[in-house]
Amino acid sequence: MPCLARSHAVAGMIDRLHHPDYDRWAAQIKRAGGCRQPIHLRGKVDRYDQATGQLLHRYTTNREPDGILRVPCKTRRASRCPACAETYRADTYQLIRAGLIGGKGVPETVSAHPCLFVTLTAPSFGTVHTRREKNGKALPCHPRRDAETCPHGQVMSCTDRHSADDPRLGEPLCPDCYDYEGSVLFNAISPELWRRFTEALRRRFAKLSGLILKALREQAVISFAKVAEYQRRGVVHFHAVIRLDGPDGPTSPPPAWATADALADAVQHAASAVTAEIKPLSRTFRWGSQLDVRRITMTGDLTEQAVAAYIAKYATKAAECVGTLDRRIQPLDDLDALPIREHARRLIAACMRLGTLDDLADLRLTHWAHMLGFRGHFSTKSRRYSTTLGALRAAREEHMRAEEITTGRLPLFDEDTVLVIAHWQYAGQGLSAGDQLLVAAITGTRLPSAGGGAR
Repeated sequence: MPCLARSHAVAGMIDRLHHPDYDRWAAQIKRAGGCRQPIHLRGKVDRYDQATGQLLHRYTTNREPDGILRVPCKTRRASRCPACAETYRADTYQLIRAGLIGGKGVPETVSAHPCLFVTLTAPSFGTVHTRREKNGKALPCHPRRDAETCPHGQVMSCTDRHSADDPRLGEPLCPDCYDYEGSVLFNAISPELWRRFTEALRRRFAKLSGLILKALREQAVISFAKVAEYQRRGVVHFHAVIRLDGPDGPTSPPPAWATADALADAVQHAASAVTAEIKPLSRTFRWGSQLDVRRITMTGDLTEQAVAAYIAKYATKAAECVGTLDRRIQPLDDLDALPIREHARRLIAACMRLGTLDDLADLRLTHWAHMLGFRGHFSTKSRRYSTTLGALRAAREEHMRAEEITTGRLPLFDEDTVLVIAHWQYAGQGLSAGDQLLVAAITGTRLPSAGGGAR
């Protein structure tokens, strides 16, 4: 932060600290969980007696600091708001873990149901720099004694032992040989590939069990929760928890013949069998050859806690590890001027180029260029897997409401006899430079590197 800007921020922080309503401002910030880009609302909430029409209570932002109520932005992306992303991560952790050991409305008996942790990867679009290890020791990247020279004059070999933070990781040995179009098209089609995988999985499991699909639904249900993760080369792969239940979901045990081994066989077959085609370009995509299928146990390395933590970690991330931007890129933006890695620049350029083709309009590649073509939901689950994020948020809101009643900020009403009328207006978002300093001090976190001001 430049000296002049820092002086201005410090002056703003001092003004806020000495303001008479500082305590209420700090309470808003804590209630918003330390959100770095809170939404500003103006308005009021009236509560009337339904029988008499009498006004029982009125809340108005006129009495709040700066005349606004600050509420969390609720983004899932850690690159935008670490505080809200941490809440999303914790909720995802609880959702995944509840589907493995019970809780949050799921019976504890679900822990006895066969359950797998599956990773579906993307195919290769060209040789990239990678970090390989053996017994904790880094190995050469791509050592080749008789390495070929590509048509662009690049020797396709790398003997470097890359460190974990080497900026070259994920970048092609020869960018001109790399299939950038294939990479972004795979990202775009991967949600459809996942959908077809889940359908093929159920069909294959039914066949292995000697049943038709309709009969399988009457005896066993396959539930899942999955998250997408970007690899450094810029393509997504999926981590999934796949569980076998009885016909009533997690409340009923699966039949004895529905085993984890049979489920693993069905996963392997479905992953190798499904394809998705982009017909205008006559390109067909399938999952990569690296398929990881492991059973989740209550003891050992792959416990329910480890799996839930692993999936929740990636639920708050996007394509930032590839070196792209955390905002949408407009067609008129100068790609050469963007502060991004060259590999990411080429992936974005491929999205922009393919996005102009009428036959590919449904993929919306230009709109999702900053995501390198991926436009699906990062975390999804089947209906019966466990609780929902909405239910977890509702429980948290009810707890906060009960706290307000206990502290006297909100009167206790019989909700069945009270009519609530609310009127809200959007009044901006973010924090001033001085407020950012205070929030960092209150929450014990670092300031954002750029941006984040009120608007």
